[in-house]
Amino acid sequence: MEQADDIGWLMGWYLSHCDGDWEHEYGVTIDTPDNPGWSLTVDLDGTPLEQRPFVPIFDGVTDEEPVQGGDGDTRWMVCRIEGAKFKAYGGPRDLGRMIGTFRAWAQRLTN
Repeated sequence: MEQADDIGWLMGWYLSHCDGDWEHEYGVTIDTPDNPGWSLTVDLDGTPLEQRPFVPIFDGVTDEEPVQGGDGDTRWMVCRIEGAKFKAYGGPRDLGRMIGTFRAWAQRLTN
C-alpha cells in the first residue's frame, strides 16, 4: 500500500476522529495570516495526542520573536502546543512542512 501524502494523511486523521460528536466541536483549520504565510491548528481534545509532549520548533525565527516570520517569500516555521491544540505557523511555501511535522509527531506517538 502506498503511503498517503501529508494532505491525504491529514484528511484521514481528521476523518478517523469524526464520530458524530467530535467534529461538531473540534477539527482542523488551515488559514492564511497577513504576513504572508500559513497557520495550521489541529484540535487534540478527545484524541490519543491530547496532553502528549511536543518539543516546540522554531525554524528561521526565535522563540522570542512574534509568530509572524519574515515578510515575503521566506522560509520559516513555528510549531508548538497551545492548550489542547497543535499550532503551526509558517511562510508561504511551508504548509507542507507544517503538516508533515504534525504527521511525524502524531505517528511517532500512536504507532
